[in-house]
Amino acid sequence: MYTSSDLHLRLKKHFGFDSFKGQQEDIIIHLMAGNDAFVLMPTGGGKSLCYQLPALLMPGTAIVISPLIALMKNQVDAIRGFTDDNYGVAHFLNSSLTKLQLEEVKDALLSGKTKLLYVAPESLTKAENVQLLKKLNISFYAIDEAHCISEWGHDFRPEYRRIREQITKIGKAPVIALTATATPKVQQDIRKNLEMTNERVFKTSFNRENLYYEVRPKVNVNRELVKFIKQNEGKSGIVYCLSRKKVEEVSSFLQVNDIRALPYHAGMDAATRTKNQDLFLMEDAEVIVATIAFGMGIDKPDVRYVIHYDIPKSLEGYYQETGRAGRDGGEGQCIAFYSYKDIQKLEKFKQGKPVAEQEISKLLLMETVAYAETNVCRRKVLLNYFGEDYKQENCHNCDNCLHPKKQFDGQEEMCLVLETVLKLLEQFNPEHIASVIAGESNAMIKSYNHHKQDVFGMGKDKSVSFWNAVVRQGILLSFLKKDIEQYGVLSVTQKGKEFLKNPERLMLYEEREIEEESDTASRGAGGGGDEVLLAMLKDLRKSMAHKKNLAPYVIFQDVSLDDMTIIYPLTEDELTNCQGVGTGKAKKFGKPFLELIGRYVEENEIIRPEDIVVKSTPKKSANKLFIIHSVDRELDFDVIAEATGMSMDELLGEVEAIVNSGTKLNINYYLRQKVDEDKTEEIFDYFRYEATSDSVEEAQQELGLDYTEEEIRLVRIKFLVEVAN
Repeated sequence: MYTSSDLHLRLKKHFGFDSFKGQQEDIIIHLMAGNDAFVLMPTGGGKSLCYQLPALLMPGTAIVISPLIALMKNQVDAIRGFTDDNYGVAHFLNSSLTKLQLEEVKDALLSGKTKLLYVAPESLTKAENVQLLKKLNISFYAIDEAHCISEWGHDFRPEYRRIREQITKIGKAPVIALTATATPKVQQDIRKNLEMTNERVFKTSFNRENLYYEVRPKVNVNRELVKFIKQNEGKSGIVYCLSRKKVEEVSSFLQVNDIRALPYHAGMDAATRTKNQDLFLMEDAEVIVATIAFGMGIDKPDVRYVIHYDIPKSLEGYYQETGRAGRDGGEGQCIAFYSYKDIQKLEKFKQGKPVAEQEISKLLLMETVAYAETNVCRRKVLLNYFGEDYKQENCHNCDNCLHPKKQFDGQEEMCLVLETVLKLLEQFNPEHIASVIAGESNAMIKSYNHHKQDVFGMGKDKSVSFWNAVVRQGILLSFLKKDIEQYGVLSVTQKGKEFLKNPERLMLYEEREIEEESDTASRGAGGGGDEVLLAMLKDLRKSMAHKKNLAPYVIFQDVSLDDMTIIYPLTEDELTNCQGVGTGKAKKFGKPFLELIGRYVEENEIIRPEDIVVKSTPKKSANKLFIIHSVDRELDFDVIAEATGMSMDELLGEVEAIVNSGTKLNINYYLRQKVDEDKTEEIFDYFRYEATSDSVEEAQQELGLDYTEEEIRLVRIKFLVEVAN
């Protein structure tokens, strides 16, 4: 048996560390004594060492069950680099091996040379592999990324649920299960599936103090992405997207903007994936754009930012992916772009699946929504999700703590929520409770006759999302408890009942509305622009609009003015770097704006930043040129849409972007086919004389249901071309 000093000597010899981190030493001693262990440790906490060192010291071969081929290769390369015999000590067994490589692995295993064998769970189910492993002296089984066992986990793998069955076939040995992310429900599921009854649980705090968490509205996301990466030039980062297609699009977009970015997803061939991963590890690439397949166990300690282009499917997934930043304890920025539209898309993808799977998926998604929309400390919300009570009210390292929202006395609102949960017999989830209080009479509420309850509509002066926010804060304050197994059903805790009996002043955060994605939406407050200049530009626009008898947005949209306050353009060319400003618009309206900006820069001795120019990918630029030429040739829009692979909605969006930037497109030939002359005239007059913004929704409300969205959009394009351009 190794003493503590022996272990420290071996740690120094094999890994070069002077001391163990956290509970590593206790875990290693426990495992080497022949006991089972369940390890919950955040990414960067040193999980791998908990099985790598014992494997090197114990007689026999340790079997490490791991979900990803890329992860196996990375781990094997790392362990070989730590040891004198840098080849035979570690191997992996998976489908990527050639016949010759497979024979080499078998020979090394049977010779007793191999101390660590990494296998995929699928490989364990193959009869020939089971027969091979039966011949070995197995020191222990390590199950990495153990959350994959649970159907309630964020990365469920059915093959993981058969691990215990296969271990029984191969031969008994201690088991160590390790994960960086597991809610109490997932922990219970893992232990039950692995039949771990006498194991010791080693749990480290999930708090990563060095990580900064921020959620941004998904507005002009490509531009924001380029800006952020260029502001962090020279640093390594990961951008996560939900689909392979989006990974390819975003990586191409970053490349044309002179950012050394590479894609990584399961649809690429193994050689390209491995090459891209290695280029990132060797810092020949600055950014990896990836699906969640990238990064599990990748030992790159100096990833300085993790950006979620799309909001992830679960908080567990989000926590694990953000955990790949700042593993060395240094800076780690975690930025997520959020739009509720993305949540709706994810919900649609689950249609047609078994009801139970849909319910689990929806519950996990709603937790993500709660995190994205909360006004509470993000660290507190994350740790609460994993069953950890974060005592501090302000972590000083998330957007909500650094820029806190307004608070209000929510005593009455909390009492109403608690009363409603009790009146509905503690059998419904947060969305249902919020809808009842807000007076939203949907089919579900009517089916239970909850629209006849006296609490129905008692909070109708506030939105459903407001009441959802109160519910979430009730959970964080331990007034309410959410039963995960029962699909999020709420119950009132003893603490909640006491508050209801003796209510007192209770400070809650005001609801925060997050803007939806829009190419022309104005930036949120605090977008980094010069507010004094912005006010001056708006006054100039208003004055010019009055003289020309035009709505102000026709001259320049808000997003264009915002950009002028950041870039400070002084020439027409520079002005076209602002969103929504093309050459035509710059020539027609630009001069007085440029003169005003010039005077302002000179009088205030402004040092102008380098222009931020976001280039389109070649495909997008080619599409725009194709659309312009096709409209010139008077091709039908259906033909143009088919040729570019776009839906009609996407094509209209591209045409709108083209004319918004000042390019003239004559679509009268198509308009005559699609919209009656009387309707065209009425819509045109609405935008010319009545509209205060270019909103299609407002136009439809004003004009009535006889006018379709497509008709309004087409006439609005004509109006912008003829009046604004």
